[in-house]
Amino acid sequence: MIQHGDDYMVWDTGYQPGSNPSAPKVSLLEQLTQLKIKPEQVKFVGISHFHADHTGQLGSLPNATLLIGEREWAALTAPKPMAGANVGAFTPWISGGSKVEPQAADKDVFGDGTVVILRTPGHTPGHQSLLVRLKEKGPVILIGDAAHFHENYQNNGVPGFNYDRAETLASLDRIKQIEKNLKATIIIQHDPRDIDKLPAFPAVAK
Repeated sequence: MIQHGDDYMVWDTGYQPGSNPSAPKVSLLEQLTQLKIKPEQVKFVGISHFHADHTGQLGSLPNATLLIGEREWAALTAPKPMAGANVGAFTPWISGGSKVEPQAADKDVFGDGTVVILRTPGHTPGHQSLLVRLKEKGPVILIGDAAHFHENYQNNGVPGFNYDRAETLASLDRIKQIEKNLKATIIIQHDPRDIDKLPAFPAVAK
């Protein structure tokens, strides 16, 4: 959850609780309730990519504008959707009932450089990462599945199941360059060692 003035944005939504052994015990909506935020107050929901572990609870936020990579959206909405795409989670947007903004390039979400979606394809065709500039902590980059563990990130390890090896390597290079230029904190979303760099819910990084 990212708060920008009076606006809220959610980045990735995790598995649906109870869907598998790795799924969270507490739902996104329950967490929002603890923060005294109603689902309809969430203006944007940005996703790194269309896999179920990042989109399982997307349907909880049908009033939010979906920010998704253009190539991701095309693969998701094709007559035969790409294998692995969690199509059902996107029903409110695919049906036309909810607003979607497919991104062909980077997007400055609020227009002031504090929250920027970065184009980082490779894991999937339209994979994205998120740069958040915090006043106290400084720049933080949530890299989705551009890399899954420190070892992948540091050694340019590319899983065999990625969509495109060359694009993955180019995206890793891009993230590392931004990390260096901004002295940013990298959060590899699947690596517990990086999750510990952020305060535990419901505390917030500022």
